[in-house]
Amino acid sequence: MAVAAAQKNREMFAIKKSYSIENGYPARRRSLVDDARFETLVVKQTKQSVLEEARQRANDTNADQTITCTKDKGQEENYIDILSSDDEQVESLVCAVQEEEAKAEASSDSDGKPDDDDDDDDDDAGLTEEEVVLAKTIAESPDSEHNVQKAALVLRLREGIGSLGRILKTIENFKGTITHVESRPSKKEGLQFEVLVKIDMSRQSLLQLIRNLRQSSALDGVNLLADNSVSIKDPWFPRHASDLDNCNHLMTKYEPDLDMNHPGFADKEYRARRKVIAEIAFAYKYGDPIPSIPYTETENETWSRVFNTVLDLVPKHACVEYQRTFKKLQEERIFESHRIPQLQEVSDFLKKSTGFTLRPAAGLLTARDFLSSLAFRIFQSTQYVRHINSPYHTPEPDCIHELLGHMPLLADPSFAQFSQEIGLASLGASDEEIEKLSTIYWFTVEFGLCKEGPEVKAYGAGLLSAYGELLHALSDKCEHRAFDPSITALQKYQDQEYQPIYYVAESFEDAKEKFRRWVATMSRPFEVRFNPHTQRVEVLDSVDRLEGMLSQLNTEMTHLMNAVNKMKARQFA
Repeated sequence: MAVAAAQKNREMFAIKKSYSIENGYPARRRSLVDDARFETLVVKQTKQSVLEEARQRANDTNADQTITCTKDKGQEENYIDILSSDDEQVESLVCAVQEEEAKAEASSDSDGKPDDDDDDDDDDAGLTEEEVVLAKTIAESPDSEHNVQKAALVLRLREGIGSLGRILKTIENFKGTITHVESRPSKKEGLQFEVLVKIDMSRQSLLQLIRNLRQSSALDGVNLLADNSVSIKDPWFPRHASDLDNCNHLMTKYEPDLDMNHPGFADKEYRARRKVIAEIAFAYKYGDPIPSIPYTETENETWSRVFNTVLDLVPKHACVEYQRTFKKLQEERIFESHRIPQLQEVSDFLKKSTGFTLRPAAGLLTARDFLSSLAFRIFQSTQYVRHINSPYHTPEPDCIHELLGHMPLLADPSFAQFSQEIGLASLGASDEEIEKLSTIYWFTVEFGLCKEGPEVKAYGAGLLSAYGELLHALSDKCEHRAFDPSITALQKYQDQEYQPIYYVAESFEDAKEKFRRWVATMSRPFEVRFNPHTQRVEVLDSVDRLEGMLSQLNTEMTHLMNAVNKMKARQFA
């Protein structure tokens, strides 16, 4: 049930704006970094809008509901009202909040000055996000209103600890089971204690309890939190590759007609072609074969021009891992200058090399959804082609960038592991951490450099598919810095011109080790792993799951030790 509530939270706050200047996008060229920043801003705005809408509905309630909020104070502690709908529960909650605000206003007027502490305190000025999510979950699934919900309440006591007994009794009256009580002295002037109470109770009763407690004169405020084990607003993220089908509602098409500076803006035929290819990808579901695109002569010509340019630059400027796989793709006749490879044949090649597969994308995903797919060793790839008039530049990644830039290194085991670890780190991360992960991805997977002996070579897809910036990145016109995730994550991204700073990894293995240490400092309160046997992401938050993982590790260690012993035996035979 918590998963359903978390998914509903995600849908409620989904990105619905187009990634365009008109809708506040910060740049004319789309990038993962700008996407993440844009999404953080839009999610904040959307959350505010949802909460304001809920509060506004409460303001429009009829006189009967207003009377309900002003019952005699003597009945406050044991007052229970069975409401006829979930919207009424939300409205009643807000009524209680408004009454508390009126009390606070009266109190401040009597003192002759406002209470500055109240202005700075993030408390019960209205419905909290958790309460809106909980109420909407009940409204959309009425059968779930009686399901037991684990939750935690933070109570701010005006009086001494003696009032806590009455509050706990109220919780019992609402048929709640108290599992934990913890108190501490309050740092706020005028308050005695802050108490954390963990409870198990039905969702409907939980909403009623919050409303009731907020009417109590013994409390300065009530905050609903989410229990770590079963959360009202746990971050939803895909647990299986099939769950990526549910991310489509967050996909926003970035069409050429959104930006007059796009190379295809004035080409109606090109714009229509893009829409056709997008619709093919939109229809794709997990388990389907990847649809083939019958590329036109013009599209193949665009590919050929870029392919031959990359072919000339690879031997001198690309890292050895890229060169090795690029040669294999040529030997298997997947990379040929006269035609664009189909995603299915490339996906088959990757699967037998590193376990990575491809999934067609109708447009660019949000930063969070794109990164999460990497956790399953799935790369979301577009299938449209840049405009013929701009073969060496595109304002958003196209299939030429994906194929020539990303595919060769996704077939390298070490690089594939690094990409997957970025994806795993993104699952359940905060918006701020998604921005940092996107920045790290940008300066490594897209524009990364690495050492090969005394030389510096390119491994970033954005460099290997754009010869102009490739030559700039390897020149003395920019600064090279050692890759350090804690520093790289904060690096400013330059959108309008070539980057002034590039980060150089000692090796893919060194980059992975540094990244792992940085991920350990993230705020996410749980760890995840990808189980290759079930193709699922597992949250390691219980003893049983840890024991299962240890059992698998023991099996692997047994095989490892057997192999070492047999090698030693052969050596001394």
